[in-house]
Amino acid sequence: MNLPVYKKDGSKSAETVELPDSLLALEPNQHAIWLAVRSEEAASRQGTHKTKSRSFVRGGGRKPFKQKGRGVARQGSTRSPLNPGGGTIFGPMPHTYEVKIPQKVKTLARRSAVILKARDNRICVVEDFNFDAPKTRDMAALIEKLALPDQKVLLLMPEYNDTLLKSVRNLPGACATKAQAASTRDLMKCTTILIQKSAVKPLLGGLGHAA
Repeated sequence: MNLPVYKKDGSKSAETVELPDSLLALEPNQHAIWLAVRSEEAASRQGTHKTKSRSFVRGGGRKPFKQKGRGVARQGSTRSPLNPGGGTIFGPMPHTYEVKIPQKVKTLARRSAVILKARDNRICVVEDFNFDAPKTRDMAALIEKLALPDQKVLLLMPEYNDTLLKSVRNLPGACATKAQAASTRDLMKCTTILIQKSAVKPLLGGLGHAA
């Protein structure tokens, strides 16, 4: 598949970028995509929730009542979970929600996401560009010239560019990242992948295909 390379003014240039037929001929693996997105969503959870068990509650140094004579079960602390002001039984404690998946599954998921976007004509290649200073309106104007104003755009760059990152971050639904760092969640969440020409090769390299 040959993709045209667009200029910053929205017009097509004479250049094209080829996506290997060997890549597009592969069948996307929906289950791998689900596993990768689930793993990424789980890793984003902080897991800092915490309640106090009886060992963390202040006080409780004395017995609430004497050992014998009351006809009820004995208790050794006023901070028992059975008493008001006591600890919590089996409450949430800080822990990680990490869900590990093999690296091959991660690569397969990213590859499948790119294939789905390519088949739906949701990949737009633009010539390499940069701004003199971070300007959200300049990025918004570029997206509008490329006829992508109402879409969730993912800008893929060959390397991290702080100026472009700051120019994109205030646009609703838009984000930017390095081509090799784009996760399956990023690729599936966006409507259109806007990729700079020099970032195509690193993207394909990360998918296990040569440009």
